[in-house]
Amino acid sequence: MQAITFNHVRMPLLGVLLLAVMAGCDAQGQDSAMPPPAPEVEVALVRAEQVTLWGAFSGRVEAPQTVELRPRVSGYIDQVGFEEGELVSEGDVLFVIDPRPYQAREQLAQAELARMRSQLTLASSEAARAEQLWERRAISREEFEQRNAARTMAQAAVNAAAASLQSAQLDLEYTQVKAPVSGRIGRAQVTRGNLASADSTLLATLVSVDPLYVYFESDQQTAQDNPHGQAVPVRIGLAGGQDFPFEGQLDFVDNQYNPRTGTLQYRAQVANPDGALRPGQFARVEMPVASASAALLVDQKAVLTDQDRRYLYVLDADNRAERRIVETGRRVDGLVVITEGLAAGERVVVNGLQKIAFPGIEVVPQLVNMRRTPETVVVASAP
Repeated sequence: MQAITFNHVRMPLLGVLLLAVMAGCDAQGQDSAMPPPAPEVEVALVRAEQVTLWGAFSGRVEAPQTVELRPRVSGYIDQVGFEEGELVSEGDVLFVIDPRPYQAREQLAQAELARMRSQLTLASSEAARAEQLWERRAISREEFEQRNAARTMAQAAVNAAAASLQSAQLDLEYTQVKAPVSGRIGRAQVTRGNLASADSTLLATLVSVDPLYVYFESDQQTAQDNPHGQAVPVRIGLAGGQDFPFEGQLDFVDNQYNPRTGTLQYRAQVANPDGALRPGQFARVEMPVASASAALLVDQKAVLTDQDRRYLYVLDADNRAERRIVETGRRVDGLVVITEGLAAGERVVVNGLQKIAFPGIEVVPQLVNMRRTPETVVVASAP
């Protein structure tokens, strides 16, 4: 009697549980049938901006003045007055050649000049007396002319002795090899105790370091677009770097193209007060080559590549992302100039591109800036 009562109670409970499970399955099926929410992406408005387009070039740093130090007199090196590789100033004594032989020659020349001056004094006195005697006709015309000629010859001898003294003094001065310009001195090619021959022995090389020149070459199309002969600012960076920490000024454009390469040579002058640049270094140069009054700029991360084509995702009025093939121009510090395929005022997806599963998907746009304002004058580089 008790068993029958238990079965009657258990059956209704199982039915209730079965109905609850079926209801849960129906609710789960309804949830799985609901579409996923539209993804959120960041978009930016495309604005037309005034830009200055810069071309990128490879260049080399060179010194305006490179001096090969050679002695003007021969002799043995008595002193080397610098540390190799240091900065020296104009007029610093770099080498000293043994001056004693040249001091002796100077003293000999001084003595010879003194002797010639004494002879000139005697000849002048005799010529003056001869003039008085000639007025009284106390001497012959021939003797009078001889004494005048002797005075003239004595004066010439004095002039020659003075020139010899000046030459000896110059030779003595040349025993000190001085820096003709300020700059950085290289390695001493001749050390103390070695013989240096006049005008032939290379003592050291000196290069000026402030300012420096940067030479680079441009193709014909870029050269035609650039204003020749004007003071144009350039940006300079070192090879292997990313930024352009140095500013220079274009000061020279060659007068003809290189027939072998078809390029035109440019030169920029850059200040180098702290010696950060050295002659011979490779450099990266950016020079303004064109300007655009209404360039369309897009964040570089928004530009995607499909083989050889570039495209963007642009939102339509219904916030659907459509794929747009575009033509790109020069880069602008993280932005890209779009030359075809885009119009001012359109919205471009700049972040969240991975959320766009297929063209035409509806998205939830979050408006952000393109990291430029219309008033900014933008500096662009080569693509």
